[in-house]
Amino acid sequence: MPSMLDAVVVGAGPNGLTAAVELARRGFSVEVYEAMETVGGGARTEELTLPGFRHDPCSAVHPLGAGSPAFAAMPLARHGLEWLHPELPLAHPFPDGTAAVLSRSVGETAMSFGAGDAGAYRRLVAPYIGHWESLAADLLRTPWDGLPRDPYRFARFGLTALQPADWLSRRFEGERARGLFAGLAAHAIAPTSGLATGGVALMFALAAHEVGWPVPRGGSQAISDALASYLREQGGVIHTGTEVKRLDELPPARAYVFDTSPTALARIADLGQAYKHYRYGPSAFKIDYALSGPVPWTAEEARAAGTVHLGPTAGEIEAALAAAVGGRDPEVPFLITAQPSMIDPSRAPAGKHVLWAYGHVPAGWEGDATEVIERQLERFAPGFRDLVLARAVAGPPRIARRNANYVGGDIACGAFAGLQTLIRPKLARVPYATSHPAVFLCSSATPPGPGVHGMSGHHAAKAVWRRLRAAR
Repeated sequence: MPSMLDAVVVGAGPNGLTAAVELARRGFSVEVYEAMETVGGGARTEELTLPGFRHDPCSAVHPLGAGSPAFAAMPLARHGLEWLHPELPLAHPFPDGTAAVLSRSVGETAMSFGAGDAGAYRRLVAPYIGHWESLAADLLRTPWDGLPRDPYRFARFGLTALQPADWLSRRFEGERARGLFAGLAAHAIAPTSGLATGGVALMFALAAHEVGWPVPRGGSQAISDALASYLREQGGVIHTGTEVKRLDELPPARAYVFDTSPTALARIADLGQAYKHYRYGPSAFKIDYALSGPVPWTAEEARAAGTVHLGPTAGEIEAALAAAVGGRDPEVPFLITAQPSMIDPSRAPAGKHVLWAYGHVPAGWEGDATEVIERQLERFAPGFRDLVLARAVAGPPRIARRNANYVGGDIACGAFAGLQTLIRPKLARVPYATSHPAVFLCSSATPPGPGVHGMSGHHAAKAVWRRLRAAR
């Protein structure tokens, strides 16, 4: 009869793989079960349009991955992960052909806002520049896990970060800085008037200055493949093409760790209404393009940027987010776009390019936003449509089918709203533990939340190994 495993992980996304690695490298026996035929979760790369065009169905640009304390502690470069940095992390163009930028340089960023706001931006980021290592460790953590490494800076950041982005941006006078800042906050997929959206914007800005906004060579799949390779090196086993519907379908183990939505965890582990109050947020409408040439951006800065935000003013961005949260059809969407083939030729045939773009729509929305998205693209890149060779369109239903964690098409696996902004998935001393002593949750529904950084898996694994050692 086979011996009992120490841990079984359900779901081979970045958090599930990170949790498995953290346990395996400490000598625990670990097996991972993944429903799809390949590992990856929200970090995959596929030929969605035409042969030779490699697209990322979900995440594409990874500031928090490059700056992740969990990933930094692993030899992922030895397992094939190579970060590629664009000339500019982010461009935020305006209809007049100019752009504000988020550069690796604080000075270049500040000056792109205009002289009136340059000093205000420098003062906003100055207390944290040069302290990414301790700041990331403190912010990408959970309060139950001891004291912060840098209590003063953590507290200072927290007092600023709790503010809504539209409050925090009042320190800027012009639309250039306010627009770029609102675009950064919009990554939370919540109105910029929401609690702690200022912290999201500030965190992404600091990441650009400290670690960049890179893409992995070959696509986001490289992150997942590197984690899987390192896990196998540590003795871990991965089973793909195996959907888990009930806990008793899994082999006997001392702990079960779920990289799933709270809803799926409750169903599989028979936890009843344990997460009945957990809320999911609005969705995305995603289009992956195969292009015959580079995007013809009017703004020169956008041609050098890995990521381009389309929605010039803070007011326009707020209106787009409010429509998605309020259940209304998109009219003028705020778009987050990425052009990885500008710095990674392996992503498209010679001379061709890929573009990754999404706007925000209501949860479960069944409409077609292709026209309004392309109208917004044409606004900042006239002639864009003439370059389109093929497109792969994914609204909320398809996004949800592609990844079971994205309930209703919510790519954040949980709304960034109300108390759930700070408390995920519910109020608990150890948010990764459940009412079942052997069952744990490690997905982005747990602290520190969404993003390909592995920190939810890292902290969940810490809770698991403490439980396993106590049991021994």
